[in-house]
Amino acid sequence: MGTVYLGLGSNESPKANLRLAVRELRKRYGELAISPVYQSAAVGFDGADFLNLVVSLQSDQSPLAMCDEIELIHNLAGRVRGSDKWESRPLDIDLLLYNDLVIDERPVRVPRADILLYSFVLRPLAELAPDQVHPVTGRTMLEHWQEFDVSSHPLQETNVDW
Repeated sequence: MGTVYLGLGSNESPKANLRLAVRELRKRYGELAISPVYQSAAVGFDGADFLNLVVSLQSDQSPLAMCDEIELIHNLAGRVRGSDKWESRPLDIDLLLYNDLVIDERPVRVPRADILLYSFVLRPLAELAPDQVHPVTGRTMLEHWQEFDVSSHPLQETNVDW
């Protein structure tokens, strides 16, 4: 069994779509550890604020098979892949970490670069798994968060009932 961390985000009916994602992940993988949820401004485009969180789960699926499951959940939320990476979306689920694997073969890229780039990924990951070691840097998520420029992308904790 592998320990997997997924980043979840939405800025279209975000609470409903994040609930759908958590429900579907529980159906497929069982128990989830869930971080706090954070609200933040859209990055790279003008759009509604996003809600983001990180979940952890156990799986014996390959990372590629997990990416396929993620796409099925995206489809349930009505996500249509466009040509623009920077656009509003009902649901975005990203494979952040899978054990200590380092893979860079599309569609699997772990660890995901977003971990070290965006507060809305790093903060909930550091809160959920502060001692988790980044497989490339060799440093913990908490260490990375403590050095992160939090003013670069402010977050506000918000509540979502699961």
